[in-house]
Amino acid sequence: MAKVKTAFFCQNCGNQYAKWQGKCSACNEWNTIVEEVIVKESNTKSDWRPGNGNTRQSPKPKKLQEIDFQKEDRIVTSDKELNRVLGGGIVSGSLILIGGEPGIGKSTLMLQLALRLTGKKVLYVSGEESDQQIKMRAQRLGFESDNCFILTETSTQSIFQQIESLHPEILIIDSIQTLHTAHVESAAGSVSQVRETAAELIKYAKESGTPVFLIGHITKEGSIAGPKILEHMVDTVLQFEGDRHLAYRILRTTKNRFGSTSELGIYEMQGSGLREVSNPSEILISQREHDLSGVTIGATMEGNRPLLIEIQALVSPAAYGTPQRSTTGFDAKRLNMLLAVLEKRGNFRLGTQDVFLNIAGGLKVEDPALDLAVCAAIISSLEEIPVSDKICFAAEVGLGGELRAVNKVDHRISEAEKLGFEEIHISKFGKKNMNMEQHQIRIKSFGKLIDVFSDLFG
Repeated sequence: MAKVKTAFFCQNCGNQYAKWQGKCSACNEWNTIVEEVIVKESNTKSDWRPGNGNTRQSPKPKKLQEIDFQKEDRIVTSDKELNRVLGGGIVSGSLILIGGEPGIGKSTLMLQLALRLTGKKVLYVSGEESDQQIKMRAQRLGFESDNCFILTETSTQSIFQQIESLHPEILIIDSIQTLHTAHVESAAGSVSQVRETAAELIKYAKESGTPVFLIGHITKEGSIAGPKILEHMVDTVLQFEGDRHLAYRILRTTKNRFGSTSELGIYEMQGSGLREVSNPSEILISQREHDLSGVTIGATMEGNRPLLIEIQALVSPAAYGTPQRSTTGFDAKRLNMLLAVLEKRGNFRLGTQDVFLNIAGGLKVEDPALDLAVCAAIISSLEEIPVSDKICFAAEVGLGGELRAVNKVDHRISEAEKLGFEEIHISKFGKKNMNMEQHQIRIKSFGKLIDVFSDLFG
C-alpha cells in the first residue's frame, strides 16, 4: 500500500510547510498550522470531472496577431447594480467569488438573482440550508421561477453528476467552504479542500462556458476565509459590506478581469429582499429641518458613479487633556493632515480640541475630493456657523493650503445640479476645458482654502 502524502498548511493564510511549527512565518499567527492529507489514491471513476478522458492535443504557441478576438458574451440580468459591479453583466465561463459577513445578505442576493433570471436555467447548490429553508426564503422574496433548480449537496462528485444531467446555464455554490471532494482526505473548509474544489469548479466553468458564483465565508479580519490563492484563481471578487443593524448594503468589486474594480452597487435590505438603490445620493444626504453646524455635503466618485455624501464633524474642547481624533468612514491619517493644514495655514486653534468626523450612511471613502468638505465641516463646528444645505464641495486640499483640481469634476457638478443644489465650490485649476454655461448651478472657484472660509463664514 502506498504511503499517504501529507503536508502542513496554515489555516489562516494557506501557506504550506514540510513539517509542523508553532508560528506561521507568513502571517505570524500561532497554532494555525494543521497536517492535511493532500491526495488520496482512488481507483473508482464514479466521479465526473470536466475533461476526464479527453485526449486533445496540447495547445501550441501563437503570435498575438494570429489570435482571433471576440467580445466576451455577457448575460445581462435585471439587477442593474450587479450588472454595474460586474462590468456590464455576467461573462460566460467566469468564476465570481462573493464574500461578506454572516447575515449580510449573500444568500439572499444569489437566490434573488436565480429567481429573477428569465430564460436561463439556474442550479442553486446549497451546503448550508435545507430545501425547506430555501423555499421559505423564496416565498418571502415573492419571486416564482420555473428555471431555478435547488440542490442540497456538499460532494463535488455528486454535484457534477447532477450538472451532467441538468446542463444548467448558471451555477451558484453556497458556499465554497462547505464543499468537499473525494480526492482530498481532509475536512470540508480546510485549505486543501477549498483549493481542490475551487480548481474543479474553475475547470468546469472554463470548459463548459458556464458562469459560476461562489459564496465565501470571511475571517474575523474581514478577508475571505481559506487560502489566498482562491482569490487569485477566480475571475471576479465581490465584497458585500454593511452593518447588519442598518438597512443599506454595498457591493464592491475588489478584482475583476472583465471590468473596472472601482464600481460599487448599493442595496436596501427589506423584508421582501434586497432593493436596488438607483440614486444613492438621496439616501446618503439626510433631510434636515434646519441648518446645523458641522454638516457639509461633498461630491465624490465611486468608479463612474458620482455620489453626494454628508460629512458630519463635531469639534469640542478636550476635557481629558489629550485631544481625541476619531473618524468613521474616513482615513484617520488624512484627517490629522487636514487638521495640521488648518492649524498652520488657517490659524485655527485645533490643538486643544476633540475632533470627531463621520461619513453618513456607513460609507468608507478615500476620495481626496472630500478634503474641502471635511475642512468646511470642521470649521463650521468650531465656529458654530452652519453651512447652507444648498452648497456642496469638490476639491482636494494640499499641504500649502491650496485647492487642487479633482478628476471628473463635470460629473460631480451635474450630480449636484440634478439633486437641486444651488452652489458648488471647486478649485480654480479644475475649470480648464470646462463649459461653464452648460450648468445652471452656481460654480464658485477658489485657489486657497482660506478664501473659501472667507466666502462661507465672512
